[in-house]
Amino acid sequence: MTSPLAEQLGRARTAAEFAAVIALLDTDLNDALVRKSELAQAEDRAVFGDGDLAAARAALDDCNDRIAALEKTIDAAGKRRAEAARDEARADIAALGEEIAAKAALLGERWRAVHRLVEQLRQELFEADALARAVATANGLFEAAGVSELKVNLTTTRRAVMAGPRAAAPARLSRPALQADRLLLSFLAPAARSTHARRSARRSRATKPGTWKASKPKAGAPKANSSPQENPFNERG
Repeated sequence: MTSPLAEQLGRARTAAEFAAVIALLDTDLNDALVRKSELAQAEDRAVFGDGDLAAARAALDDCNDRIAALEKTIDAAGKRRAEAARDEARADIAALGEEIAAKAALLGERWRAVHRLVEQLRQELFEADALARAVATANGLFEAAGVSELKVNLTTTRRAVMAGPRAAAPARLSRPALQADRLLLSFLAPAARSTHARRSARRSRATKPGTWKASKPKAGAPKANSSPQENPFNERG
């Protein structure tokens, strides 16, 4: 092995550096194999009196020694490259572990913020519902008293404050996150009550003891109008 390659192999530390040296050693080995074939032919000619047989055999022995040394060096370099690759893989895994631990800590902070904001949202919704029911009740009294001009349009009031910009959802969202996003956006719809809320209300009424179930109206019978207090989030009137 030439001195520059020996120095390069001694400086190699990473799997990529070992691979580069091994590629150069493979080139030297191929050249040595070609040289061996030429020397073997020269030896054959010397046997029949064409050339110096002793010199030909000495040159062939030197070439065989070089080939053996190169093969031994390539084998050792391959083992060192494999060891370096394993060390690099372990280092990558350790770095990934540290990165994931940091992300897990950040995730905990995010969920803590989500919990705080959800509880704040629930409180705001409770207070908004109480105010909406109070306004709906007053609207009914105003209409009964013949002073409809005093009524407050709940839909207009809600639409005025819900018309702001909305954050765009990421291109990739898990199914639970997508469902939560849709549920939150449903509160921004000014004139619709979510299907989930209607189903929850029906289940709640059905599970209360002593509740009566209204009979299905006969065909052609007029439908009863619902009271404005019954669904304040629908915000009609």
